Amino acid sequence: MDDSGHTLSDPQTWLDAHGDSLYRFALMRVRDSTVAEDLVQETLLAALRARDRFAGAASERTWLVAILKNKIIDHFRRNRHEVTLPDDDPDEAIDAMFLEGNNHWARPPAAWQHPDQALEQTEFWKTFEDCLQALPARQAEAFALTEFDNHSSEELCKILEVSTSNLWVLLHRARLRLRECLEQHWFGASEENR
Repeated sequence: MDDSGHTLSDPQTWLDAHGDSLYRFALMRVRDSTVAEDLVQETLLAALRARDRFAGAASERTWLVAILKNKIIDHFRRNRHEVTLPDDDPDEAIDAMFLEGNNHWARPPAAWQHPDQALEQTEFWKTFEDCLQALPARQAEAFALTEFDNHSSEELCKILEVSTSNLWVLLHRARLRLRECLEQHWFGASEENR
């Protein structure tokens, strides 16, 4: 234990204590349950190997999440060249639904009743996760790494191996698709249809 008071528990307890949180964290970013499970296993193995370097500056879970973030980035880098995009990606149709030629919304966003309350509801996060799962892989990766992990544009361009302009296109399209999905399945849906 150091001055911060953070110590590591027995590594045999890590999966029970942190496995579900780590899995949810990974799944939200990689969108594949098998990959998320593998990343959690890789994280726990790396933590086991590095436990003597744990400085105690953060809590055990924070330390494990930091390791997991690196494993996720490694995963994206490893698989970057293996991802193929469909030839008939409907992104132009998505853009056309929302933007007029003068960069104004063709259809204004729907009024979202009590968005702050929605963020506290488990059902909202399930709907959000479903909408995120429906995104094309590169858009979902860009969105997750930006919004959940706060990577800079420069870092994201390196991780995703894209130019800055391509990154902004990925993020723009991801946000448009998420907006449309959430309007259809949460904010525009009646209570009984959720």
